Formats: sequence, C-alpha cells, structure tokens
Amino acid sequence: MNKINKIYNNYIVKKPWGEEYTIFNNRNKLAVTLVKIKPKKMTSLHCHPTKKTGFIILKGNPSIQIGIHNKNTWKSKPLSILVIRPGLFHSIKNLNNTQTIVALEFETPYLKKDLIRLKDTYGRTKKGYETKKFMKKLTNKDLKFKMTKSKKIYNIYNKKIIIEKIRNRNQILKFNNKSVMAILDGKLTDKKKQIVLSYGEIIKTTSLKILTKHYKINKPFLAMNII
Repeated sequence: MNKINKIYNNYIVKKPWGEEYTIFNNRNKLAVTLVKIKPKKMTSLHCHPTKKTGFIILKGNPSIQIGIHNKNTWKSKPLSILVIRPGLFHSIKNLNNTQTIVALEFETPYLKKDLIRLKDTYGRTKKGYETKKFMKKLTNKDLKFKMTKSKKIYNIYNKKIIIEKIRNRNQILKFNNKSVMAILDGKLTDKKKQIVLSYGEIIKTTSLKILTKHYKINKPFLAMNII
C-alpha cells in the first residue's frame, strides 16, 4: 500500500460540511469511506479523473446533483445506489435541518487525492484534497470493517452490514431481496473469462441473483451485504 493511503487509513478527515474516514480498504484496489454530511451542508461540485466512485445511502434523504447543471438533481433515500464514472461532476446536499446524512462511498482504485473541485461553498474551489492539517487520529471507538476469513456482521444506523466470502450462488439466494451488495474483491466472468462484475461494483441483491444464474463466480469473492 502506498504511503498516502496508509495515512488516510488512520485518520478522520474534517470537512466544512462534516467528516469522512476510510472504514475499509482492500490494499490499493478499493476503499470504502464512511461519509457524514451535517444538516444544511453540501459537498463541493467535484469529479474524480481516474477513479470510479459509488455511494450507498445509510441514513437521510440527500439531494444529489449529477453533472455541472443544477437542474440534474434528485432526492435519494436509504439503501439507494449511486454509481459515478471517472470525470463526472457530482455533489451531495443535505436539505434537512436536523438530521445528518450518512453514506458509504466506494472508490476504485484507492486514490484519495484524485479530485478536481469545480465549485465549493466553503472556499475550496480548485483546491485539492484535505491535508493532515484537517485530520484527527482515529480512536478505538471509531468503527472499522475488517477483512477476515469468517463472516463479520456490523449494526450501524439501523442497518445490518454483513461482510463474507461468497463461494456459490446458493449463498446469494439466501440474502434479502430488499438489500444491496458491494463487491469488495473477486469477480463474475462469462465462459470466455470476460469480466461481467468486479470489485468496486455496487448492485441490488436481486440483480446479483440474476447475474449469478448466468455467470460464474471466479474464485470466492468478498461481498458486503446491507439490509
């Protein structure tokens, strides 16, 4: 793992709109960030030139802008999925007066400084990602997801998060159809070994059940299921 990623693995990054920290990482391949946006605050309108990002909303109903025009905005809700290709500008706003927005952000590859800000309410336009000046050390009370061989279950923000190795389709068929899944490692392939689904993807569980009927789980993959 590179030195920059090692730093962000151990610190909470303070933002003018809230905070975030890396809650899970798969070396330099993928990082999962726990993002909290305070009431009446918003992220900058920004893009990531290299990495693909995705969000699963855990708490709240954010207003999400995709692209540089603010007319391309809609409200989201818990367990909603948002996937953003490299280079696509986006912003997340909390319109609520009292409730904090909480989301998991998935980035592939793990590149915290892969950031371009177009507009920002807090004077950060065209500035890069926060430096150590804006960080505080993680404590034992701050939750981190672990990569282990056994199943791990976490309960946060009224959501159950299950991380486990998926070895066959029967495991997936047992998951709740209302849940969503993120692939943390591994892939699905067709008969020609072309990749259909790989780490960093987030998908509805019902969709994954359909895909695994037609495509092969290429070695056990590590999945995060959120109910």
